[in-house]
Parts: sequence; C-alpha cells; structure tokens
Amino acid sequence: MTTNFSSLSLSKELLQVVQELGFEKLTPIQAESIPHLLDGKDLVGQSKTGSGKTAAFTLPILQKIELRGKRLQALVLCPTRELCIQVAREMRKLGRRHPGLQVLILSGGQPLFPQIGALEKGVHIVVGTPGRVLDHLGRRTLDLRDTSFVVLDEADRMLDMGFQEDMKEILRTAPETRQTAFFSATYPESIEEMSHAYQRDPVHVTIEDEDPAPDIVQVFYETEQENKLKVLLWILQNQKPESAIVFCNLKTTVNELARELAHARISAACLHGDLDQSERDRVMAKFRNRSTRVLIATDVAARGIDIENLDIVFNFDLPSRPEVYVHRVGRTGRAGQSGLAISLATPREKPKRQMIEEYTRTPLEKKNLPAAKQLEMDANQRDFPQDASMETLFISGGRKDKMRPGDILGALTGEAGGLNASDVGKIEIHDRFSYVAVSKRLAKTALERLSNGRIKGRKFRIEKVK
Repeated sequence: MTTNFSSLSLSKELLQVVQELGFEKLTPIQAESIPHLLDGKDLVGQSKTGSGKTAAFTLPILQKIELRGKRLQALVLCPTRELCIQVAREMRKLGRRHPGLQVLILSGGQPLFPQIGALEKGVHIVVGTPGRVLDHLGRRTLDLRDTSFVVLDEADRMLDMGFQEDMKEILRTAPETRQTAFFSATYPESIEEMSHAYQRDPVHVTIEDEDPAPDIVQVFYETEQENKLKVLLWILQNQKPESAIVFCNLKTTVNELARELAHARISAACLHGDLDQSERDRVMAKFRNRSTRVLIATDVAARGIDIENLDIVFNFDLPSRPEVYVHRVGRTGRAGQSGLAISLATPREKPKRQMIEEYTRTPLEKKNLPAAKQLEMDANQRDFPQDASMETLFISGGRKDKMRPGDILGALTGEAGGLNASDVGKIEIHDRFSYVAVSKRLAKTALERLSNGRIKGRKFRIEKVK
C-alpha cells in the first residue's frame, strides 16, 4: 500500500497544496480509498472519526471538478451544521489553488434566502445537512442534474439521528450515473441496505484501528443521583481543567447544571437543542477560544463538534448505549495528548457501566470519594479560577469580505493594536463575521483599538461575545 501523495494521480496543483499544508503521508483510509474514487468507483469506507476521511473524498472531487461554469457537481451530506462547517473549511483549504471554486453550506438554523441567492449565482460543491438539502430540492432551488459525485459523510450518525428517509429521497433525486461514497465509523445493517439500493458494485474499505488507543484514563465515582452535583463541583475544584465537557442525557439537566455552576462562579455554558444557530455559534466560539471553561451538553447538540486539547470529558449521566460513551470520551486524548474521562454512576447504573466495559474491553477504574463532610466543604470552595484565560471578540466581517486570519492578527499586533502575538488566540473566519480570542487582561484594550482602527483599511463593528 502506497503512503505518498505523489504516487496518486493528482494534479500538480493539488499535490502542491498537500505539500503546503504539511500532509506528509497518506492515512490508511486515504491510501485505500483515493485510488478507487479517482477510478470512478462507488465506495463504502469504514474507519474511525479523525482518520482523514474528509481529504479521502475531497481530493478526488477536486481532481475531477470542472471550474468553468458554476454547475453543482458534488454534494456532501453531513449530520450536523458543525460538521458541514468543518468539511467545507477543509475543502476550501485543499481547493485553494482552484481559482473561483465555490463551496456552499446548506444547513438548518440559517436563513434560507441567502442560500437561495448563492445557489442562483452558481456553486461547484454543496455541503449540507439532509433536512435542509431536501428543503431546497422541494423548493426547486437546488438542482442535482449535473451532480456526478455524492458523499454521505458519517452516514451511521445521520441514520442514528433519523435522517434515513431524507437520505434515500436525496439519493433517488441525484442522477443514476453519479459516483456515490459512504463514509462511516460503523457499518450497521441499515447502511448495508442503502448501499445495496443506491450504489453500483461498491468497493468496501475497512480500516481496523491499528493505531494505539488514545491515552485516555477512564475512571468512575459511584454516588447517588442527588449527590452528583457536589461530586462534580468537588472534581472541578480539585482538577481545575482549562477545558471540559459535561455530558447529560436530558436538556433539563443541562440547564440545571449551568445554573449551579454559574452560582459556584465557574465559567460554564450550555449546549442543547433549544438554542438557535446564532446562540450555538457564540457558545461554541467561546468554548473553542478558551473564553468558557466548561461546556454542558446533550449528545444530539454536541454531535459534530471537534475541540482541540480537551482536558476532561464528564459523563454526568451514563448513556444507555455504549457506542455513545465511546463517542463522548473520544473527544479527549486526541493528537497524542493524554486525556481523562470521568463518569458519575449511581449503584443502579451498574449494568450500564458493565455494558460499557464489555463493549470497550476496558475496565473503568473506581475512584473513592472523601467523607460526606469533606466533600461538602471542598465542593463549596471558591478557589476554582472564576474566569477563563481568554475573551472572544466578534468582528462584523468574514470570508465574503476577503477577511483572512492574518488581517486580524496584523490589526491586533501592528502599530495601532500593540498586542503581542502571544496575547492572541484562535481566529475563526466565517462567511460574514469572524471571532478572535484575546488574552482576558487585554480584552478591553483590544476591543477599543480594533473599534477605533481599521482592518484591511476598513471599519468593522467589534463586540465582546457574551
């Protein structure tokens, strides 16, 4: 099996971009999938999340795309808006030497009419959620007649979320001559049935997890339901994580925990299905930018989010399915970093815990709690750092305004801004707005200087993200 990008039948522009982005070797899923996709074959690719699947289907799409005339030639379906954003971002990065390449996100939670306007102007690639894509098909604002490549990314998760009928309808609408690729972490019967119905002699690529398991310490504390909050506060006081997610099974629990953590003066925010898209964007930007230390979330709301350097994943409630547990804890211990997964389990939840241990073939280490009086005293301490280390600023200009991360960094660190580069954190560029993290102690200064100054010679509205 080849491991070098140069051995693939890719254009010199794509090979140059791959080199510029520092991709050294093909991952197993890329090495096994890309040659078949370049040959025009249908494919079912099964490998774990984070294995390089996006580049595995993006490079063949970009190799075959015809830039003259803005015809929709490729459709990528993803389970969540967050995943759509990640995939589109990766496609734009890999396609940066394709002049005029138009990649459009079609997802719920965003207004329809700007999407309709973009479709009328013409796009080459659509990355969308099944519901919104089907909505546009129903309105006849999306035309798939020239679509030659359809990808179902994280197909198993889309099925878990109830998108099966939407996916089938979209596949029925796309041309029969198209090339179809399913990428998935698992291969349930439902995907096998869809593959049989909507693919032609697909190649099956299965990548066993040969890499060493992530370095995640998995422990649990046994406690009664009514004491879980005290235990969580006690652990937060002792561990003092920079960044942690607390998973709950119900959004009522999420809201309750958010109130209690705020009362304990712990920097926290909640993520659940009742938030509109702009609220979700703000919550996630602040968490990614280290302006919020603890994110409390339900599984559905947290699907598709990808956070770097996450210190701890908490299971405030054990999930009923062990696969969900694996998805949760897999968000820590990434990219060679060690991670910690802590579960709070009642004695009644012992069968759930045993199912998880059997499924993962990993025993969860039981940790002891201090005496009730000590637990109460420690949980009520107020020495947990009240503030996150960074503040997030909103800028009313984005990709469509030709904004780049370097422009924002330059405005903050140049003569007018006066900040050091070390005081500036993550910069996120969206279509019509951007977020930048700055050191908390300099946030007021940064806000004033950006408001009074210019970025790329233009004035933009600057606000602190609340």
